[in-house]
Amino acid sequence: MTSLTQAPVATAGMLIRKPVAEVFNAVVDPAVTTRFWFTKGSGRLEAGKTVRWDWEMYGFGMTIDVKAVDQDRRIVIAGFGDATVTWDFTPRADGTYLSITSTGFTGDGDAQVKAAIDSTEGFTFVLAGLKAWLEHGIALNLIADKFPDGLAGK
Repeated sequence: MTSLTQAPVATAGMLIRKPVAEVFNAVVDPAVTTRFWFTKGSGRLEAGKTVRWDWEMYGFGMTIDVKAVDQDRRIVIAGFGDATVTWDFTPRADGTYLSITSTGFTGDGDAQVKAAIDSTEGFTFVLAGLKAWLEHGIALNLIADKFPDGLAGK
């Protein structure tokens, strides 16, 4: 078996045709984020703060440590296992390009690669849901529909 020569990095990105301030707010404000990602959040993302996110349909939640928030530019969080997740917001004439990068996966090579693939898939769903919500006011239910039989059926 071949071992990894470099740690895997998960990335997902998408153009969202809304101003950067609106896209940024959708990520930091759980009143908006619950429309396309988790079902309950304990508070806004602010640097140095710890928040809880819940996916009530799965009976699952996690605690997120907010490492950095640079208004309308960048958010860095920890709490997805050992991974660090960075959200980069790039203003454009046609909206905002939002890129999400996850790094710091642990375990053996197979576990790291699986975690990176799962993270890429998950954040791609988040971006698609965010885009549909902000651009068209449509809740696609992507996260709820990913595992219609619950996490046990995963």
